[in-house]
Amino acid sequence: MGIFGVFNKAKKDKLDQGLSKTKESVLQKLARVVVGKSRVDDDVLDELEEMLISSDVGVETTLKIIQRIEKRVARDKFVNADELDRILREEISGLLAENQVNEGLDFDLPADKKPYVIMVVGVNGVGKTTTIGKLAHKFKAAGKSVMLGAADTFRAAAIEQLEIWAQRVEVPLVKQKMGSDPASVAYDTLASAHAAGSDVVIIDTAGRLHNKVNLMNELSKIKKVMQKVVGDAPHEILLVLDGSTGQNAFEQARQFTKATEVNALAITKLDGTAKGGVVIGVSDQFQIPVKYIGIGEGIDDLEPFSRTAFVDSLFGK
Repeated sequence: MGIFGVFNKAKKDKLDQGLSKTKESVLQKLARVVVGKSRVDDDVLDELEEMLISSDVGVETTLKIIQRIEKRVARDKFVNADELDRILREEISGLLAENQVNEGLDFDLPADKKPYVIMVVGVNGVGKTTTIGKLAHKFKAAGKSVMLGAADTFRAAAIEQLEIWAQRVEVPLVKQKMGSDPASVAYDTLASAHAAGSDVVIIDTAGRLHNKVNLMNELSKIKKVMQKVVGDAPHEILLVLDGSTGQNAFEQARQFTKATEVNALAITKLDGTAKGGVVIGVSDQFQIPVKYIGIGEGIDDLEPFSRTAFVDSLFGK
């Protein structure tokens, strides 16, 4: 499988390109931290702390990384400043490994879950519908039969966008008119998928955050109704976050993890931003694995997350 799991050279090049702005920012800041220094001391660690926070890694995660490096410095007595990027790479990779399951598994599905049900949550504008369309494309390309459900009945545009993606990818879509009960759409989708023998079902949901209680109630109702058809649905609650929003992504993750049991993350729009550090922080802070990352606008530019490839793209010289 190689060092980067499912990441072949073409995918790795695409990831390098997608993360180039973040990498450039991180390496420039790192170079400033170690300039003129021969060893890693308290001053270097203080500057490194500032650098990680300004790279949108988040305060809590930054402190964890610094503590891990401090332990190494104490253990190894003398750590050359030139080695800092290697140490940083190893410690960040180690941190991500703590809550990263099924590293880079591509688009495999558990054999005992059919249909495998993914409920997608996230605020409007983060690339939720696009992520669903790209996921459908990837699953279909992997030989899976896919069905989509338009349970964001709050916005007419959401149903229309999903319809366009369903036509583009050539997968069936279950929808009702705007303003319908989202739980009813989810039920219909699962019933249709069950009858058709579909492998995977992806359900869109409304991205309203202004009233957390309503959001919580709506998502709970959708889950309960789906369980009438598939007892343990949804198998995955995928929160989509816009990586280019930096600290805003943390706040959205905080709200949605309070509202429902998010167990996977998709972080989009990493190609146009220097805020890719958010991937490290959000995954660590909420102890939820990053499953997919969006590194471009093309239909194929959604990749299974590989911490090894990600960290290498960020720090590779």
